[in-house]
Amino acid sequence: MAEPEKRGRGALKRALGVAGLAVAVALAFGAGYAVRWAVTPAAAPGPAAAGLAPAETPAVWTCSMHPQIRQPQPGKCPLCGMDLVPVAGEAETGAAGPPRLAVTPEAKALMEIRTALVERRFPTAHIRMVGKVAYDETRLESIAAWVPGRLDRLFVDYAGVPVKQGEHMVLLYSPELLGAQEELLQALRAVRSLEASDVPIMRETAEATVRAVREKLRLWGLKPEQIQAIEDRGAANDHMTIYAPVGGTVVAKHANEGQYVQTGTPIYTIADLSHVWVKLDAYESDLAWLHYGQEAAFTSEAYPGETFTGRLAFIDPVLDPKTRTVKVRLNAPNLEGKLKPEMFVHAVVQSRIAAGGRVMDPALAGKWICTMHPGVIKDAPGACDICGMDLVTTESLGYTSADPEAAEAPLVIPASAPLVTGTRAVVYREVPDADRPTYEGVEVVLGPRAGDAYIVKSGLSEGDRVVVQGAFKIDSELQIRARPSMMNPAGGAPPAGHQHGPPDAGPAPQDAGPATQDTHRHE
Repeated sequence: MAEPEKRGRGALKRALGVAGLAVAVALAFGAGYAVRWAVTPAAAPGPAAAGLAPAETPAVWTCSMHPQIRQPQPGKCPLCGMDLVPVAGEAETGAAGPPRLAVTPEAKALMEIRTALVERRFPTAHIRMVGKVAYDETRLESIAAWVPGRLDRLFVDYAGVPVKQGEHMVLLYSPELLGAQEELLQALRAVRSLEASDVPIMRETAEATVRAVREKLRLWGLKPEQIQAIEDRGAANDHMTIYAPVGGTVVAKHANEGQYVQTGTPIYTIADLSHVWVKLDAYESDLAWLHYGQEAAFTSEAYPGETFTGRLAFIDPVLDPKTRTVKVRLNAPNLEGKLKPEMFVHAVVQSRIAAGGRVMDPALAGKWICTMHPGVIKDAPGACDICGMDLVTTESLGYTSADPEAAEAPLVIPASAPLVTGTRAVVYREVPDADRPTYEGVEVVLGPRAGDAYIVKSGLSEGDRVVVQGAFKIDSELQIRARPSMMNPAGGAPPAGHQHGPPDAGPAPQDAGPATQDTHRHE
């Protein structure tokens, strides 16, 4: 092919590429105008083309590419030279008015705005916690030497052995025990020798000595049948057997055979694992929904698909400053022995919330409970069967009264409705009876979050409709229009960040308004 012909075809391709680019730019500008005018429907720079009567001539004109430009009359954009367009509906609220936005039905569909009703109902909060299984400290028993001596035999050689109450555990040699037995035998012989005495005081003194020595041996750990065996035998025994005071599992062995021990030296630790504690960590934001006596469900990786239950027995009054959590404890039955101490668990507490943050629990409504033993629940006042403490009403612990159906429901909104900045919360409420979809920003005071809803303390009324999808788009449009919004309650135009005009185009005119934060939000 000749060189001139190649150069001609190359020039033709470049010309077609430039033409295609121009067409793409034109289509992009057209799409921008279409979306922008769907929100603020204005068809042309002039009032007649915008469909406005002469009396409705807009007071503000802006650039569709640089919305921070605000001028009181039509003209050209000082940044890109495009014709300014009227801001439809700008007269509704000024820059200092309430945040309100009116859109066309088409714009509402494009923005995918969805609303929900503000209603009164009982939300359910799901508090999820993690923790591990631990010994029930109230069911731990320590076998210790009650008298000095030598451990001649340990019948349990290692930890983990299950034992029953009354089983022999230790054979202890003790010289002091031998002396006490001799003292008992001498006192018995004295009583028998004074049976025929005419001096009652001597006989009574000898009998008192026998009672005192028997009590001393009992306090040293001898059972009544052991003491009786010494008396029947008439001879002292230099060894004593220590028996298990409770049934359970030996979880620790503290001494070895042949070791000399003093009074109080621990030998074994026995734990009753038929009941265990479950220690959990709860976030401080969940404390409003946790109450003493609540039932909780928890699972363990060791038993997939199996759910265990326990009752909330303790909430630590002090927050952990490092983890920002609060220690919570459950009392859980473990009759099958599946739950092992140090086993990790995942727990869930479900709280159905009434007005005032009270928990609705039919099993506890109108009941009386022990503040030390949450398993002791009665229908009438009285004393705890375990510790003897007076029972208290469950209502004093944050539960509803005896008639849960009479409880007042709190005012709630979906959790996706409020825009929370950290210092305040804004909800966009649908304005009723408007000629087109109109949304107004309302600052609300929120209570704690309960599941998929927030409790509203003030700012809304029952029956209002609030935006639950598309609120960020409404707020972004208000920021573009320099109206009051979530991040800028005072209003004002955002700064001119992305420039399309020439570098020497100069700053925006003074009537563009003060600059605001250029905040980018995504749904």
